[in-house]
Amino acid sequence: MDLIRKKRDGKELSPPEIEYLVKAYTSGETPDYQVSAWLMAVVLRGMTRAETSALTDAMLRSGVVLDLSDLPGKKVDKHSTGGVGDKTSLILAPLVAAAGLFVPMISGRGLGHTGGTLDKLESIPGFNVNLSVPQFRSVLNKCGCAMIGQTSEIAPADRKLYALRDVTGTVESPYLICASIMSKKLAEGIDALVLDVKTGSGAFMKQEKDAVFLAELMVETGERMGKTVVALITNMDQPLGIKVGNSLEVEEALDVLHGSGPGDLRSLCIELAGWMLDRGGAAKTVEQGRSIAEKLLDSGKALERFRQMVTLQGGDVRAIDDPTLLPQSKYKLDVLSAKSGYVTTIDCEAIGIACVALGGGREKKEDNVDPAVGIVLHRKLGDPVVAGEPLCMIHHNSEARAARASQLLMDSYQISEAPAAAKKPLIHRVIRGMQNK
Repeated sequence: MDLIRKKRDGKELSPPEIEYLVKAYTSGETPDYQVSAWLMAVVLRGMTRAETSALTDAMLRSGVVLDLSDLPGKKVDKHSTGGVGDKTSLILAPLVAAAGLFVPMISGRGLGHTGGTLDKLESIPGFNVNLSVPQFRSVLNKCGCAMIGQTSEIAPADRKLYALRDVTGTVESPYLICASIMSKKLAEGIDALVLDVKTGSGAFMKQEKDAVFLAELMVETGERMGKTVVALITNMDQPLGIKVGNSLEVEEALDVLHGSGPGDLRSLCIELAGWMLDRGGAAKTVEQGRSIAEKLLDSGKALERFRQMVTLQGGDVRAIDDPTLLPQSKYKLDVLSAKSGYVTTIDCEAIGIACVALGGGREKKEDNVDPAVGIVLHRKLGDPVVAGEPLCMIHHNSEARAARASQLLMDSYQISEAPAAAKKPLIHRVIRGMQNK
């Protein structure tokens, strides 16, 4: 009760006080209703940088922190704050591993309008994301990258606190978001982390100032804990690439790994890889890192590393060269434009919600996901369209679900007579800490 009152009154908690609270809740000593009150006090009063670091550290040390020091190279990861059509992890893990770094990626599932890396990977027949820590280390050692879900040993305090935040209206606090993300990522035993913080209509942080605040908080927290961290603020006013939905996004990631794919997706992957290679010491500069990444994509070396990871994690590698072996929807439906003009706005969040409506995402954590359904965009921001032409195509397994998604998609597009002003750049800005200017 003293700690609840202290935070309620806007006072700073000491690291030992925060550590006690996290330990007591994780062990079951402190009940949900008291921690709920403390979380709401944090939402209303905020936290200092020192408190945020202390909370991150306590959550991190509530479980196992992987020691990967025996692997002969730098360990680097990337984290995205979530968007629509964001399949960069599937490309970046093998791409960066092909450059000689280790990428121990512990990912999440989709919730709400954003897709999850684990759901995408599981659309590859047989792919196992539930590796034990020894199996995870083995795959990492053999091919330089491994992609799994959060295990019971890693940051158990985060799992418990997140479930409570999810039902008490306390998800949105940037301080709690920072501690949740960073405790999981730092438990991977990494040396460096590149953050992709989304902003725009399809992001959790709609306003750029909020995305920048969260990015600065995570960069500073990582540095306080001895890690090299950099954050890129990137645009999510429209989906990344043209495909939204688990199996469809694997197809598009494979296009990029085969040396083609949509320009925006390829560009963002090269930019993020450039920073990962630079921070991990595999490139002398970010520019050199970008150049290395382009060559690894075009040469097929990144694709070969992906093939190796899929094999080691039990997936059917035939799907890499023949995407028809991935789950396919039974039906397709075009969503037609009601008028002629130019696409000036896309409600990106509505595109994500439409995919959930099709069965491609979760409205509740226990929901099952249909890997085959999704949306393929035929028109994006700035594109001209004639009345009666398709704006996008729905891949579906249910007419009722498709009807609901179709209306959401129709409403998400704004068509105007004149093209909009210049589009926002894909990368808005880079946030670097004091230690890694």
